[in-house]
Order: sequence, then C-alpha cells, then structure tokens
Amino acid sequence: MPDTPSPLRRLPPGIWALGFVSLLMDISSEMIHSLLPVFMVTVLGTSMWAVGLIEGAAEATALIVKVFSGALSDYWGKRKPLAVLGYGLGALSKPLFALASSTGFVLAARLMDRVGKGIRGAPRDALVADLAPPDMRGAAFGLRQSLDTVGAFVGPLLAMGLMLLWTNDFRAIFWVAIIPASLAVALLVFGVREPERPQGTLRTNPISRNNLRRLRGPYWWVVAIGAVFTLARFSEAFLVLRAVQGGLPLAYTPLVLVAMNVIYALGAYPFGRLSDAMSHTRLLGWGLLVLIAADALLAWSSHWACVGAGILLWGLHMAMTQGLLATMVADTAPADLRGTAFGVFNLMGGIALLLASTVAGILWDQLGAPVTFAAGAVFCVATLLLLWRRPGANPF
Repeated sequence: MPDTPSPLRRLPPGIWALGFVSLLMDISSEMIHSLLPVFMVTVLGTSMWAVGLIEGAAEATALIVKVFSGALSDYWGKRKPLAVLGYGLGALSKPLFALASSTGFVLAARLMDRVGKGIRGAPRDALVADLAPPDMRGAAFGLRQSLDTVGAFVGPLLAMGLMLLWTNDFRAIFWVAIIPASLAVALLVFGVREPERPQGTLRTNPISRNNLRRLRGPYWWVVAIGAVFTLARFSEAFLVLRAVQGGLPLAYTPLVLVAMNVIYALGAYPFGRLSDAMSHTRLLGWGLLVLIAADALLAWSSHWACVGAGILLWGLHMAMTQGLLATMVADTAPADLRGTAFGVFNLMGGIALLLASTVAGILWDQLGAPVTFAAGAVFCVATLLLLWRRPGANPF
C-alpha cells in the first residue's frame, strides 16, 4: 500500500514559496524597524512626538491601500502582479533608510514601505486561498504565517548581533537588509505561478453594491468577530513595557518579542492543520481563553515568571487564531471577491488595533498596567459572547 504524503508535502509549491517570500521580507523589515526608533532619536535627533507621527501615518497608509489593492486584484483577476509590486516597493524602500539624513527622508521611506505592504497584503492572502486545496486552507495559512513569524524574530536577532559586531553602525545594518528583501522579490517572481482565471469571466467592479451584497452574513460575522477580537489584542509594545516594569534590562527588551514570536512560529502550522479538522468557532474560543489567561497573568504581577508566562501564552494565542481568521475569511467569501474580502477584513482589524493600542496607552497612563491587561480580558469575554450569539456556533 503506497505511503500517504504528509500534509506538508501535499501543499502546493506556490504556498511554500509565498511563505518563504514573507519570511525573507520580514527578516529585512524587522532588521530595520527594530532599530529605526533608536536611529531616529539618537542619530537624526528626531523628537518622540515625530517618531509617533511617522509610525501612525505609515500604518494608516497601509490600512487604506489594503482595501483598494484587494478590490483591484479581484477586478483584474490577477493577484501576483500586485503582490510583486508591493514586495518590490518594500525592497526599494530599504536603501532609503540607509541613506536617510533627515526625519523627512525616513518618513518618505517609511511611507513607501507601508504602501508596499498595503498593496501586497490582500492579493497575497487571496492568492494563498486560490492555490490551497479547500480542505487544507487552514494548513496553508498556518504555514505562511509560521514562516512569516520566523522572519519576525530572526530579523531583530540579526540586528542585535550586527549592532554588537559593528559597534552600533545603524547604516551598515540597513544596507545588509537589502539582501533578504531582494531575494524575496526574486523568489516571488520566479517561484510562484498564479492559477489561470476561467475563460470568459466578466470583469465587474468588486466594490459595487451588487458585488458587496454577495459578501453574505457569515463573512460580515467573521469581520465583526475579528474586529472585536483585535480590540483585545493591542500592540505587543505593551508586553515589552510590562517586562521592563519587572526589571528586564533595556538591552534585552527585543528578546520579549523574540520569545513571543518563537512560540507563534512553532504553533501556527500545527494549529492551522487542526483548524482543517475541527470547528473554527471552537478553536477560536479556545484561543480567546488562552489570551484571557495571558492577560490575567500580566495584570496580576510584573514578576518575571508571570510576565514570561504571559508573553508565551500571548504567542500561543496568536498561533491559534491569526491563520484561523484568514481561513474563515477565505471560506466565507466568493472566490472572485477574496481580494476585496481580505482588504476589508484587514482594514477593520487595523483600525481596531490602532484603537485598542490608543485605549491601552490611556489606561496605562491613567490607571496603570494591571487595568490595561484587565481591559484586554474584558474584550476577550465580549468576543466570546459574540461567538455564542451566532446560532449553532458553540465555541466550546
């Protein structure tokens, strides 16, 4: 009897290629972004107010572009060219950071980088859904998310190592970041083949009223769940601040996100596979309980043991839920509107994340860290109640 191929081997080569594209670009981006605030303040003399303004403008730009790139990929019927354009802009922005002589220069580079991210995000996710067999979408999104997250912790580690090796030479490290970014674009161009669109398919405006009506109730329920859930999952910067409160030396603060992302990377694919075999609502419910446990630990104490356990549980909940939500979007949207569906979902999630981080910052300043994490747990409970409100969708 012939051996049954493992699920990893059954995934199309294009899924693997897209995963490694994400890994390489994330290594490049995180090598720069993990050092950029310090570079702006210490080398360019940028104020903290300007640092916040640049980051806010950059993320807002990415959010806006995501919706239009997803809709354009649906209208055009092609995902890969937009993904190449987005990753290409990201790669072209890297030399600008190394050449930057002013805050305005950094702002231009940051905006170009985020425009690229906005252009590629929704078409890339739609392309994953197009390439993956329907019964393996969870595994496909989990694998891409896992490889992407590997880049999220390898990049800062490389930056830390090179800073020690080259005596804090920011610009030299920024130049090195060009290499993985260029490799990412090359792999996408030569390693991914987009499925052919059926002949005779009519082009229609994907954001017209008639097409938006085709995004039925189950899709909008996923969008609502994702938005409320994101209100509970504010910026990971607050994990770093909690660790510093517990006495973590400043030099080791990047290790907070490294630890979280290691757990995230290790768990994303196994939980993606699990989502193909069990109720999505149930897995999401368990992920929410894990996040509640993380918030409880982080609210209870700033002792290193509580903070460390909370950070690891935070990474575990990310592994359980982020690829799952992408799978739920793909399953509830028509194939020819997946780009638009991912664009709208990402926009709502991004707005929720900005709102959540703002509220968390206010609570932290006014009432302290324990209240901030307790509020996150409250939003988790609200998401669980929303899951229960859907008929037949018992999260447990």
